[in-house]
Amino acid sequence: MPTPETPPSADTTQDAPGADPWEKMPQDALNVPGLDVDGQRDAPAADAERAEDAEAGSEGRPSASGGWTDFLPSPVFVLLLGLAGFTGWLSWEAVELDWAAEDAAVTPLIPPLLIVLGWIVSATVHEFGHALAAYLAGDRSLRGSGYLRLNPFAFREFFGGAVLPLAYLCLGGLGLTGPPAYVKWDRISVPGRVLVALAGPLASLLLSVALTVTVSILVPPGNDTTNWAIAAMAFLSLANLTAAVVNLLPIPGLDAFAPLAPALPAKTASALRTNALYCSIAVFALLWLPVVNEPFLGAFYWFYDAVLPNPVYPGMVFHGQLLLQFWAG
Repeated sequence: MPTPETPPSADTTQDAPGADPWEKMPQDALNVPGLDVDGQRDAPAADAERAEDAEAGSEGRPSASGGWTDFLPSPVFVLLLGLAGFTGWLSWEAVELDWAAEDAAVTPLIPPLLIVLGWIVSATVHEFGHALAAYLAGDRSLRGSGYLRLNPFAFREFFGGAVLPLAYLCLGGLGLTGPPAYVKWDRISVPGRVLVALAGPLASLLLSVALTVTVSILVPPGNDTTNWAIAAMAFLSLANLTAAVVNLLPIPGLDAFAPLAPALPAKTASALRTNALYCSIAVFALLWLPVVNEPFLGAFYWFYDAVLPNPVYPGMVFHGQLLLQFWAG
């Protein structure tokens, strides 16, 4: 009877406790980016990977490019424009006078809503100017964000970019925007920082000119009006003009400070940027004081009176301010 062959013994070292299967792998099998030859994570590669992940996750968007849709105005902005247009029509028709009883005192509430919506749109365009200039100057982190898609509710700095400007306007009767703290200034050259800093005030200035020209066409020299919609547009032209002028001051918390920051010691510049929002509030608090506010706004009223052909334009601006600050009367 033939003797059965002894079966080949299994390689028990493969499953032996404590055995390291990676020791049996060829050296070139660990073809993993970011690993050294000894299997340790390469620090620069890991840092770059973390930066890319953080950038991809910023504002809840993917890092992959969406093409031209990354610059398409968001539906929220279109809705804001639609609501502003609708309240503008209601203000133009003064529908609240028709709704009230005959000889009843009316405190218009739709024109203040028109001014609020118009200012939200204006502040969004101001931030869009900064963001577009920053993108063209080298800061690609803003692509597809709320800043380039004109969505104020998706702002990374929502409080400073949307809430504070609205509070400044309603309380102080002047336009002032928060600092563009969302821009990655270290990715932009010094000459590029100047363009990025000026882009926001330029956007506000263009809006002011457009509104002023529109009102001047609707109310030519020799005419006057108390139309609510026209008064709202006149006041919004003042708000955008003050936002453009004030942000040109080289003060921390304002737009013009960014190009000057590299000339300061690194720690000082970092501290001022970190507290830029507080500096912006301090600037507004100063301009809010009656001893400063009255001559400050008076200078803009004088400018309108000296430059524009219709002498009643400053009166329309003041009418718009009264419509917004109805509680102050």
